[in-house]
Amino acid sequence: MSRREISRRTLLKTGGAALAAPALLPSRAFAADATFKIGLVSPLTGPLAGFGEAQGWILDGVKDALAKTTNKGKPVKIEIIARDSQSNPSRASEVAAELINKHQVNLLLGKDTPDTTNPVADQAELAGVPCITNNCPWQPYFFGRKGDPAKGFDWTYHFFWGLEDVIASYLGIWDQSGAKRIVGGLFPNDADGNAWGDPKLGFPAPLAAAGYKLVDPGRYQPLNNDFSAQISAFKQAGVEIVTGVMIPPDFATFWAQAAQQGFKPKVVTIGKALLFPTTLDSLGARGDGLTTEVWWTPAIPTNPASPAFRPPNSRRATRRRRASNGRRRWAFPMRFWKWPSMSSNARKTSPTPGRLSTPSRRPTCKPSSAPCNGPASR
Repeated sequence: MSRREISRRTLLKTGGAALAAPALLPSRAFAADATFKIGLVSPLTGPLAGFGEAQGWILDGVKDALAKTTNKGKPVKIEIIARDSQSNPSRASEVAAELINKHQVNLLLGKDTPDTTNPVADQAELAGVPCITNNCPWQPYFFGRKGDPAKGFDWTYHFFWGLEDVIASYLGIWDQSGAKRIVGGLFPNDADGNAWGDPKLGFPAPLAAAGYKLVDPGRYQPLNNDFSAQISAFKQAGVEIVTGVMIPPDFATFWAQAAQQGFKPKVVTIGKALLFPTTLDSLGARGDGLTTEVWWTPAIPTNPASPAFRPPNSRRATRRRRASNGRRRWAFPMRFWKWPSMSSNARKTSPTPGRLSTPSRRPTCKPSSAPCNGPASR
């Protein structure tokens, strides 16, 4: 049976559970020599390579766990075909199309910022292939793909937190800092930056509601080599807090030029660029005191429905990874490799049978003075 002959409803009702309960594999996998193919697209090279730092180690564990998968007593091979988006949306779209058309994957996965999740999901939606993405706030994913909250998407599904969570975390830092409530925004001209800087969906409205003034000099092009205009605007406005969502090389450029031009904000809280130790290592002593949101640490208790990632198992997994490569660091994305429990939980909370979705099919948008709450992706 070809991939096209498997009904969407059958695959979505059973595909996620298939990883945890092999007896529920869709009908294509009934044959003794069947292979269930999963395509994965993520940035392993380029400026976003930090997101893929733990991928090889995790995939080895996933493959080992699925090595003896059976269906009705017959062995079933689950093949994971991973491709590198190279931190480039065009490349992400290209390899996603290759996984769909050449490798005929049954399920497509995409992860790590809208530069990868969005083009991967767009290809899957176009081809009618089930797709699950994560590691990207839902606003850049959903609205970055021109999603309509009244309709959603048919084949593509997303799970992750939203900008409302990022903003709440950042406000918690700034409220304790004692800095003046004047914030400089660094938002690139990409799906992330456009969402973070959006007047209704992003930072401006909730910051204003919390008593902060946002100074937004406008969008800059990624891989920018001159932030003089932004620095000048921040100095003129008396900015004491800087925030934004930047790729590592852009933040390194901005931070070096800020020092050269005598701009010394009291608080710097940057998404994406500061998530990984490699970026901070490259900054040397100037990396001390910088802040960002923390998605997960090995000690943070998590959802009881996800016991594999609840301490002490999280700490054990971290120790195993350290032992495997001699490193003493854990990585944020380790927490979000939970396809089986995610798929099963989303399926249970779906408002429509057969739909893999978050509990709310539509975002609940408050007036413009507050952020848009709730998952908009289905």
